[in-house]
Amino acid sequence: MKIHFRLLSDFFLIALGACLLAGWLSYWEQFFSPYQDKVDIDLSLLNLPRYTFYSLSRGLLAYFLSLLFSLVWGFWAAKDRIAEKAVIPLLDVLQSIPFLGFLPGIILLLIGFFQKREVGLELAAIFLIFTAQVWNMAFGVYHAIKTVPTEKNECASSYRFSGWERAKWIELPFSMLSLVWNSIMSMAGGWFFLMVNESFKLGDRDFRIPGLGSYMSVAAGKGDGMAMFYAIVAMFALILFLDQLLWRPLVVWSQKFRIEETGPPIVSESWFLNILKSSYIIALFRASLYKLGQFMQNRKSKTRDFVRKWLPIAISRIALGTLAALLMLAAYSIFRLLIPVRIEQWVHLFQMMFLTLGRVFVCVFISTCLALPLGLAVGLSEKWSRVLEPLMQIGASFPATLLFPILVLAFKLAHIPLGIGSIILMLMGTQWYILFNVIAGAKAMPSDLREVASSFRFSRNNRFRWLYFPSLFPYLITGVITASAGAWNASIVSEYVTYQDKVWTTPGLGSTISLAAQNNDYSLLAASIFVMVIVVALLNLQVWLRLYHYSEKRYALNA
Repeated sequence: MKIHFRLLSDFFLIALGACLLAGWLSYWEQFFSPYQDKVDIDLSLLNLPRYTFYSLSRGLLAYFLSLLFSLVWGFWAAKDRIAEKAVIPLLDVLQSIPFLGFLPGIILLLIGFFQKREVGLELAAIFLIFTAQVWNMAFGVYHAIKTVPTEKNECASSYRFSGWERAKWIELPFSMLSLVWNSIMSMAGGWFFLMVNESFKLGDRDFRIPGLGSYMSVAAGKGDGMAMFYAIVAMFALILFLDQLLWRPLVVWSQKFRIEETGPPIVSESWFLNILKSSYIIALFRASLYKLGQFMQNRKSKTRDFVRKWLPIAISRIALGTLAALLMLAAYSIFRLLIPVRIEQWVHLFQMMFLTLGRVFVCVFISTCLALPLGLAVGLSEKWSRVLEPLMQIGASFPATLLFPILVLAFKLAHIPLGIGSIILMLMGTQWYILFNVIAGAKAMPSDLREVASSFRFSRNNRFRWLYFPSLFPYLITGVITASAGAWNASIVSEYVTYQDKVWTTPGLGSTISLAAQNNDYSLLAASIFVMVIVVALLNLQVWLRLYHYSEKRYALNA
């Protein structure tokens, strides 16, 4: 029976691989196809699977880039104290930049570079998805490495682990829970701007590319309710596919990296992970990787040890110098754009900034109040986790911008001004950052500490005060930092909403950015983004990062 199951597992994986390969070949044909001034999106149901797979391909490519960036950036910041002082504030600034405001320039630049191919538009869409995914993953990796328990670092020092061995056996496993849950949130964040990424217009020029987002946009523009329903069903199918074949197996697999002295065994299961474990093909692949690793390890030499010790330092210093040069070039370019901006425009921008700032604070406060108890309940209960995790992934991954026109119409009927309604729109995209980080913190909570609380019969209030909140606080701050930056970015589409060629706006910095981009006013666009970046960076440095460092010293397991 076991042999039959293993053969069926191999057959399933081969069939799945063949289907994915056919889809990828179709996408790469689209990726390198000749450039077209305008692409017609066919709302026929037969084209929807192909469009959905194109969007999935862009999301996975962006996620792969985000994963590489997060690991490199997180380890770089955590391991090099000199680099840490520069790259962490830079990461704050980067996550604060509303890259959606730079979309016109990015698209025009890439189209100019790849004049005869669709590569430019495809890379622009992937880059925009990347900017929506990467920041919370990078912060999660950095936070995890900085909070590795002291006894584990002492163990690595006692056994004289090399830098690679320390990363492989200590730091990567410890950061896995945070990385997996932030990856789920990152993929969901990438879908948030799906309609904008794949169906961007600049004046009379149409930069649409085939995908689920452009299908949704065309259906919403035409008011085709049936096509919108098909798009929603396709989005649910896409999210369910990723949940069952990627995220659920990773969540179950990552549980083995929890810090446990005692405690009940983890009972989470994934049918696809069971298939992978029982497959002959996967077993052969793992054996080949093991032999390759053994072969590479046997080829150590003193020269390699010398290179391994000093090469990372040299690369770090070169990278810092390159970053400094790029920042100087960017500062010069921005300064040239800001010269034409008048004093009264600056005053107006700061007035708009305070309006959006108030909405962001309200959004983060409401998100925290909602996400903290829900995330704690899901993270501590395997029963609720099995039931609610897929639903939360669907809710987080669904492109909320598709529902914005419907909600705005509801606000109109209920006589709710968009200034207040935009907070609800922002909540739909930002609460998930806090929720998923709280779940990761609850799942990473050592069972022995929970058993101590049970043994001493802590009341519910005392458990929250002395165990749950201290354990969750570092993760909560990570979620708040990324959620606040996400709220600023979401303000661009929450304060300026279009539906069937009708526009609803409310005064704020987000709507100012959208209007400047729509009117091709690049000086005002640069000034608006500059104000947003400065305000968010100051908030991060003076508020959120102070709480972040406090959580490292006060509540981390290595404190």
